[in-house]
Amino acid sequence: MRKHRQAMKRRRHNKEFFWGSGVALLFFCLAIFILPFILRKSYSADEPADAAVLPAATTNATVFVVTHVPTPEPMRALYMTACVAGTSTWRESLKDFVKNTELNSIVIDIKDYSGTISIYDPELQANDASGCKVRDMRDFVDRLHKENIYVIGRITVFQDPYYTARHPELAVKSKSTGGVWHDRKGLAFIDVGAKPYWDYIVSLVKASYNLGFDEINFDYIRYPSDGDMKDAQYTWTIASSTKSQMLEGFFSYLHANLFGSGMKTSADLFGLVTLAQDDMGIGQVLEKALPYFDYIYPMVYPSHFAYNTGGFGDPATHPYEIVKYSMTSGVAREYMFNMKMGFATSTPSKLRPWIQDFDLGAQYDSPQVRAQIQAAYDSGLTSWLSWDASNRYTKEAYLPAQAGLTQP
Repeated sequence: MRKHRQAMKRRRHNKEFFWGSGVALLFFCLAIFILPFILRKSYSADEPADAAVLPAATTNATVFVVTHVPTPEPMRALYMTACVAGTSTWRESLKDFVKNTELNSIVIDIKDYSGTISIYDPELQANDASGCKVRDMRDFVDRLHKENIYVIGRITVFQDPYYTARHPELAVKSKSTGGVWHDRKGLAFIDVGAKPYWDYIVSLVKASYNLGFDEINFDYIRYPSDGDMKDAQYTWTIASSTKSQMLEGFFSYLHANLFGSGMKTSADLFGLVTLAQDDMGIGQVLEKALPYFDYIYPMVYPSHFAYNTGGFGDPATHPYEIVKYSMTSGVAREYMFNMKMGFATSTPSKLRPWIQDFDLGAQYDSPQVRAQIQAAYDSGLTSWLSWDASNRYTKEAYLPAQAGLTQP
């Protein structure tokens, strides 16, 4: 009886083993031979291999396309700091102001007097820069374009306290201390001859253009002018070269590395550059800048001229006379340069003056601002830019949009 029970037990065990092994074998065959046919996906030759694993939202995402607008003629611009560009209500107010007046362009800081870069680019500048940033600069520029506003990006070049603090070997040096030289305001400069820095500027220009800026404006393209100049030492400037030659070398380098990109370039020069016969000790000579930029912007703020310039006494109280005197001279010099170089005498002028919309030396209200604008027109020019570092412009000084169309 016990043997019978043991035999029955062995038969049940063998039966369970058989069925268990069969089920396992069935699943094995299903995994190896059947599932690949069920789950198989065919790909076309044009389809990326990883398309199947991308979420639907990613494959259907809209690609942002950077746009540029052509330079308006005439061009009439105002300046906007990076801090204002990063403040939504203030920048919207200025945008609407431009849209509703004769103005049609805005100059925005990309790199300001402190060396802070306002656009987000960790390869060019770490986040420890203390100045103002504009995280949505690309979108803001695009919105300005949608309003048909021309956007100019301003880059202060050789005045750069941020960069000199991190690369003191490229800075203007102090003869007395051997350290970094500082001007009267405590600001440091990169030596114009420091060619490694030139590549940094070119990289910044290209990154800015790729965000949508239509034109790149270069400011502080000069040697320092204020402070103990006898203590300043330029270790990167070639001894056999003059300051103006070194600066022209930088202009040429910019032109060679940016030509053909489609962007427009402009240079801010001292207002005296239209009158001076030398480089004023800072390397700037009008004729040495003209070949390398699309536009030249002399900063002819009347308050910045010496007493009795042109025989007009206190320059700040003669806004029309100073701008007319300066720009008429500039136009004549440009004409003579074009003649010398064999350019067509009918070539449109590259000169576009910065005018003053701030109180310095005298109170500047609508009559003083309009006087400078009229002086630009009477010099044979059609375009100008308006500067107020505080961005609080004399709004009644600018004509309504339609009325501005009748001006030169």
